[in-house]
Amino acid sequence: MRSALLLAGLLLALPVHAFELKPFTASYTADWKQLPVSGTASRQLKQVSPGTWQLDFEASMLVASLSERSTFRHEANSWQPLMYRYRRSGLGAGKRVEQTFDWTTKRVTGSDRGKRIDIPLTQGLLDKSTYQLALQQDVADGKRSMSYSVLDGDDVDTYDFRVLGEEQVQTKAGSLTTIKVERVRDPSQSQRQTVLWFAKQWDFLLVRLLQVEKDGKTYDIMLENGIVDGKSVSGAK
Repeated sequence: MRSALLLAGLLLALPVHAFELKPFTASYTADWKQLPVSGTASRQLKQVSPGTWQLDFEASMLVASLSERSTFRHEANSWQPLMYRYRRSGLGAGKRVEQTFDWTTKRVTGSDRGKRIDIPLTQGLLDKSTYQLALQQDVADGKRSMSYSVLDGDDVDTYDFRVLGEEQVQTKAGSLTTIKVERVRDPSQSQRQTVLWFAKQWDFLLVRLLQVEKDGKTYDIMLENGIVDGKSVSGAK
């Protein structure tokens, strides 16, 4: 009986899904509700050397485009951003961000819209792209609430999230069982909304992202197709 109880305790202590970082590519439709045409978006994760990965995101439509790239190291539960780049054009003023994370000198240097960045680099600090993969891992590990320190310009913000539960999402790749997650914000401080859906059977690939700005502008990306570790994403038809 004691052995059975010990075994049960060990099983309960295991993560719901053992997360392993795997290369993927995913294509999305990108919908800005204020514009009459839809665009496209893509995410790609690839390993560039042992322990070092690169995550790219691009979105474009007739009048606007943006690109984002993050290079980072990942081992077990440790995430170390190395470089972050962001470019946006169209739909108002453009934006350029460059950040270099030097773990030897413990400094982050770069620029944000022409403003110089030079701040201390502390353990656990993530860039605005890598934190999404950390969130993906924590959701896969069965966590219900998560918090991350994220560099935004020359400020370090805390991003809080909570799991809302399972939800079926209908995509062009089929119906996918997802975990729905929302970013937690103080409603007295911000009216923005961010909701993400991660596919359970596909290593928690991002299926959908919905962003509602404080002025009511809505940005929505939805999965069209994807490949995870060499396998095409598919769901129930």
